[in-house]
Amino acid sequence: MANRYARAVDGNVLYYGDNLDVLRRHVKDATVDLVYLDPPFNSNANYNVLFAEHGEKSAAQIAAFEDTWEWDTEAAAAYQETVEAGGEVAKAMLAFRTLLGTSDMLAYLSMMAPRLVELRRILKPTGSLYLHCDPTASHYLKLLLDAVFRPENFRSEIIWKRTSGHSDARGYGAVHDVLLYYVASETATWNRVFQAYDPGYVDLYYRYVDESGRRFMSDNLSAAGLSGGGYEYEWKGIKRVWRMPESTMARLDAEGAIFYTKNGIPRRKRYLDESKGLPAQDVWTDIEPLRSWHAERLGYPTQKPLALTNRLIEASSNPGDVVLDPFCGCGGSVDSAQALDRRWIGIDITHLSIGLIKHRLIDRYGPDIAKTYRVIGEPTTVEGAAQLAKEDPFQFQAWALGLVGARIASSDKKGGDKGIDGRLYFHLGTDETQQIVFSVKAGHLVPSFIRDLSGVLTRESAQIGVLISFEEPSAGMRAEAADSGFYETDWGRYPRIQLRTVGDLLAGKGIEYPHVTGSNVTHRKAQRAGPKEAQAIPMFGDGVED
Repeated sequence: MANRYARAVDGNVLYYGDNLDVLRRHVKDATVDLVYLDPPFNSNANYNVLFAEHGEKSAAQIAAFEDTWEWDTEAAAAYQETVEAGGEVAKAMLAFRTLLGTSDMLAYLSMMAPRLVELRRILKPTGSLYLHCDPTASHYLKLLLDAVFRPENFRSEIIWKRTSGHSDARGYGAVHDVLLYYVASETATWNRVFQAYDPGYVDLYYRYVDESGRRFMSDNLSAAGLSGGGYEYEWKGIKRVWRMPESTMARLDAEGAIFYTKNGIPRRKRYLDESKGLPAQDVWTDIEPLRSWHAERLGYPTQKPLALTNRLIEASSNPGDVVLDPFCGCGGSVDSAQALDRRWIGIDITHLSIGLIKHRLIDRYGPDIAKTYRVIGEPTTVEGAAQLAKEDPFQFQAWALGLVGARIASSDKKGGDKGIDGRLYFHLGTDETQQIVFSVKAGHLVPSFIRDLSGVLTRESAQIGVLISFEEPSAGMRAEAADSGFYETDWGRYPRIQLRTVGDLLAGKGIEYPHVTGSNVTHRKAQRAGPKEAQAIPMFGDGVED
C-alpha cells in the first residue's frame, strides 16, 4: 500500500472546474491511457421535451446533479465554435442542426463535441475511451464519436442491464445503459476480462457434481481432428489419440480430475469454482445495479457499481497507467483506479462532488490517502474563497461545508431550506442519529443571525448549530452564542452554537462535536479497503436505484 501511494503522488489529481477548460489548460497531448465518462443527461425526462425548440435564454446555473441541457447562448456559442473549427466533427454538427433544430438534444451534443475532441487529443496511441449513456442519446453520440475517432476505431457498443425488469406504461421496459467503446489506434491496450456465466449456462454445462460437492463440466480428452495431433496409447481398454501424454493422464486420474462416462470414456473435469468465467461479451447482465443495501452505495444519484468501472479499467489499461474521468461525480472511477494501482485524474464542476470524493477516499483507504493526490481549483486562501462566493454562492456553500464534512441541505441554488444551508449527522454509540445544522454567510454579519440559528436548533431538535462567515463575529455575537449553553454527552460538553470564519476552517479548525468516539455519518462511508466496514446514513437518501 505504501509503495502505491508513493508512486501515485505525482499522478493523482482532482480538478474543480469546467472539464473543457481543465482539459485545455492542464492535460497535455497523448498523456492519458484510458478515459471513462458518464456525462450528465436527464434520461428520465419526457423524450419529446428533449427535441422541443426554445427561444434564446441565458445559461442556467449548473448545480449539483442537475443533469439537463438547454439550448441557450452558451450552447449556441459551443456549437458555433465547433462548426468553425471545420473537419468531420463540424460536418456532424451541421447535420445534427439540420435534423434536430435548436433543441435541447442539439445543446447536449454541442456541449459534448468540443469535450470529446479534447479527450481524443489527450489519449495515447494505446489509449481507449468508454462513454456511458442511455438509449435516448446513444445513437447521436455514436455518430459524434465516429466523427471524432473515425469509424474504424469503434470497438463495441456494450449493453449493461442496469435494473431489473419493470413495466413501462406505454412501451417496452427500459432496463439498460449503453457504453460506447472507442480506441485511439490499432495498438490500443487490451487485456482479456471475464464475466460470470449465466445461470442457464451453468445448469446446462456444469451439471455434474463429484463426491466433494464441487460442480464441474466434462471436457473432451480425445485429440481426434485437432491440428498438431496428439498422443496415441491405450487407456483403460480404450485406444485413441489423446490430448496429453499417458503420464499426465495417470496423474490427473490419481488426483480425481478424470470423469468417466457410462461407456468408460475418460473426460477431463473442469470445475466451476476454478473457472474465470466467460470472456466478457458486449451484453453485461452480471453486474448488479447499486441498491440501498449494498455496502458501496453512497446515495449519489448517478453512482455506478465499482464492478463496472473495474472491468473497463482492467480491460483497457495496465498498472501504473493514467485513467481520466471528466465527469467524476462521486468518484467511482477514481476509486477503481486507486484500488487497481492506476494513476488517476478526476474533474467535476461541483464542490459537492469534490468534497464527496475526498471523503470517499479517506473512508476507503485511510487518512494517509490525502497525501497522495492534489486538488486544483479549490480556494486555498480567504481571498480565493471570497472570489468563489462572489462568482457562485451555491458552490461557495458546498466548498465551505465540505471543509468540515457537512453536506448541502438543499439543491436549491439560493440555499434556502428554512434557514439551514448544511447538515452534518453523527451517532453516539447505537443511539439515534444526532445532527449539526449550518448557516453559511458570505456577507456582513448581524446579531440576528445568532438568534435565527438558535431558533433553527429548537425547531429541528438539532444538537449543535454552526455559523460560518467571512467576517469575524463581534464580541456581542460571541457572547450571545456562549449564552446558548452546551450539548452534554458522556464524551464531553460541546458549545451548542459555534462560530467559525473561513480563515478558521482554512487553518484547520473544525467543529467541536463527539466525532472521535461517535461516528460522522453525513456522507455514507465507502466500503473500507480492508476488514473494517461501517454502516451509515446515505448522503442523498436511501431509495432503491433503478
